[in-house]
Formats: sequence, C-alpha cells, structure tokens
Amino acid sequence: MKNTIIRTVSIAALAMAPFITGCATKKYVKTTVTPINQKVGELDATAKAQAKAIEEAERGIARADERALGADGKAEAAGKEASLARKEAADGRALAEKGLVRADQLGNDLNAVNGNVKAINSRLENMQNFKLTTTDQVLFAVNQSELGKDAMAALDSSATKIAGMKSFVVEIQGFTDSTGDKATNIELSRKRADAVVRYLTGKHNIPLHRIFVAGYGADNQAANNKTRDGRKLNRRVEMKVFVSADQAETQTSSTTRPSN
Repeated sequence: MKNTIIRTVSIAALAMAPFITGCATKKYVKTTVTPINQKVGELDATAKAQAKAIEEAERGIARADERALGADGKAEAAGKEASLARKEAADGRALAEKGLVRADQLGNDLNAVNGNVKAINSRLENMQNFKLTTTDQVLFAVNQSELGKDAMAALDSSATKIAGMKSFVVEIQGFTDSTGDKATNIELSRKRADAVVRYLTGKHNIPLHRIFVAGYGADNQAANNKTRDGRKLNRRVEMKVFVSADQAETQTSSTTRPSN
C-alpha cells in the first residue's frame, strides 16, 4: 500500500514535473530573459542609430573634404591669379615709369625744338626785314660790259664793307641807256651785271648764293637819255647790299663813281 502510495505520488510528481518545470521556465524567461532581450534590442537599435550617425558623419566629413579640396584649389588658383596680377601691375608700373621718362625726354626735345623754331622764326623775321645799308654803282662805256679800273676800285671798296657782315644779300642790277633795240639792251645789261658778279666772287670770295642778279636793259633810268651825260649815267650796274634787321646800320651810304 505504502509502496503503491509512493508510486502513485512519484507518478504524480513525474506527471506534474513538466508543469512545474514549465512554470519555472516562464518565470525565468519573464524575469530574466525578456529584459535581456529588450536590452539587446535596445542596444541593437542604438547600434544601428550610431552606425547611421557614423555613416552620416563620414558623409559630412567627405563633403567637408571635398569642399576643403575645392577651397584649396580655388585658393591656389586665386594665388596664381594674384601673382599674375602683381606681375602685370609691376610690368605696368615699369612701363609707366619708362613712359614718364620718355615723356620727359620728349618734353625736353620739344622744348629744344621750340627754342630752335623760335630762333629760326626770329632769323626769318630778320631776313624778311632786311634793310638796305649801301648802294654803289659802276659805269660802263658805250656797248661795253668789261670793268674799267675805276669800276674795279669801286667794287673793291664795296667788298671791303661786306667783309665784316654776317647776314647779308647783294643785289646786282644791270642797265643800259635807251640807244639800241630792247633785246640787245637787256642782253648787254645782263653781261654787265655778270661782270660785276664774277669780280666779287672771284677776287673777294663773296658767296654766290648771297647774290641776286638781274638785267633790266633801258628800264629804270637814272638820268635823262636825251643828254650825253644822262646816257652815261644810265650805262651802269647798281650794287645794293642788304643786311638783317639786327645788323642794319643806322646810316645808309651811297657812293657813285664813274668809269673812264
């Protein structure tokens, strides 16, 4: 009986064991495993959030690096542009300085040219204002163009007056009396003027470029051709000396010396 009861109790205990064990397991799970699983889930969610945050951070860092690289590139390009601008500015400054120096030189040259122009203009004005200083004349025999002794002496005296002059011109004008035809008289007057020019340039070295020559024939009579003495005075060459205004003498001399 006793053994039967024991067996019965044992069988009952064995039958109840799963229920007892199951109750204990549920309690364990409820009190121990479930909180752990919750913690693990929370940790997993946290880990995922952190991973996502790290990923975003890495993306932000990558973008920052790109921006930094872009900024470095822009800074380098800006630096190159600044260096180029400084070089161009330096070159421009150098060119400007050279331009100023050249401008100064041109200004000096222009001042010098202006000074020369003023001097030339002044000289031209003086040349345009040439004044008659002396008038001499020599006479010729009828139908002759050779110089006589008296004519040469008169030209020697005139050349002596010219010797000390710097700016001067000489007018040599040949004339005849009214006898003979017009063409012959003009040719004869030229020959007489040429004879005077040859004498002045050959013996006294008066520059030919300072001499102006003309033959007028019977024009511009100095005396009456109806008289012998008048015709004698008309067979002449007049020598007029002009000097620039700054050299002009206050007194004009005039000498008349007849020839044989």
